[in-house]
Amino acid sequence: MALPSLKIKDFTLQFPIIQGGMGAGISMAPLARAVAREGGMGVISSVALDILTSNRIGKPLNTYEATIQEIKDAKIDGGVIGINIMVALFQDYITSVKASLDAEVDAIISGAGLPLQLPEIALNHKKDFRTALIPIVSSDRALEIVCKRWARFGYIPDAVILEGPLAGGHLGWKKISDIEKEENKLENLLPGVLKVAKKYGKIPVIVAGGIYTREDIDRFLELGASGVQMGTRFLATYESGATEEFKDMVVKAREEDIIVAERPGSPCGMLFRLLKDSPMYLDTLKAARPPKCDRGYVLYNGYCPAMDDNKNYFCICNGLLGTTIYANTDEKPLFTVGHNAYRVKKILSVKELMDELTRD
Repeated sequence: MALPSLKIKDFTLQFPIIQGGMGAGISMAPLARAVAREGGMGVISSVALDILTSNRIGKPLNTYEATIQEIKDAKIDGGVIGINIMVALFQDYITSVKASLDAEVDAIISGAGLPLQLPEIALNHKKDFRTALIPIVSSDRALEIVCKRWARFGYIPDAVILEGPLAGGHLGWKKISDIEKEENKLENLLPGVLKVAKKYGKIPVIVAGGIYTREDIDRFLELGASGVQMGTRFLATYESGATEEFKDMVVKAREEDIIVAERPGSPCGMLFRLLKDSPMYLDTLKAARPPKCDRGYVLYNGYCPAMDDNKNYFCICNGLLGTTIYANTDEKPLFTVGHNAYRVKKILSVKELMDELTRD
């Protein structure tokens, strides 16, 4: 059976596949452009674009300028382009949203915390915008909260991404025991989210976390999802911004090498899935890296605990910057992957991957 198209607000995807926005520097313009060219939504990660885009093009840019540039470069070949802006990006969140609207990105995707103020920021900046606003949630309760808050500004999500517990990076649960519960499996979370989405106007629901094969895509479409988001599969492509070391670690990874970090963990206070042999994580286990916060991208209530505590928190900003070819850093890397990363056996081109996922 052929995959259906997916309409969200003013744009239509040829295939209902959204590439995950992986930061820092994994999902940059080259990857997003390649995905969009093949009929999916290519997504840029907004994390540290002031550094990464400046390095990529060899010209110093601030966050606003870098966001504009990255979206412009991603849109060169046409297709649909989104940007992922984490709520946890405390100092750059508002600037990144405004720049994305000014660049007329097709979609702003926002998670790592509930994006309760996103429509207010957008509407205050530009009353009439074509950009779709898409929150990431991990439960029907979270979607209900988002919809009620957004309704105050006269806005309902243009789509929603339901991220299950098998995703990489930050996860929407407080304890490891929570992500292991039967009721928190993606397929068991979906019916409740679909119910809330229907209540607020048939909001398209896109599922994420553990989607790996065409069979996975077909299964969730049959369960009522409108599309899927995939991160790790696109990480393991030639076009991704991951270093060769990172890609090699993914190809060699075994299932037991993939863990969820709680303590030591992310300064955001959220669970974080990673490869257990990530050098930054190993250093944190030994408290080997002096406590320091010299980036300040990802903060918890405006503060980074890693600034003072090198035993319970790893330096997520520098750790993630260490995983991309677009950064120039001596800091040790922190490799974040989805649960199914151990299934990756080789690096593909985006075209090869999209052909695999979309072939009838």
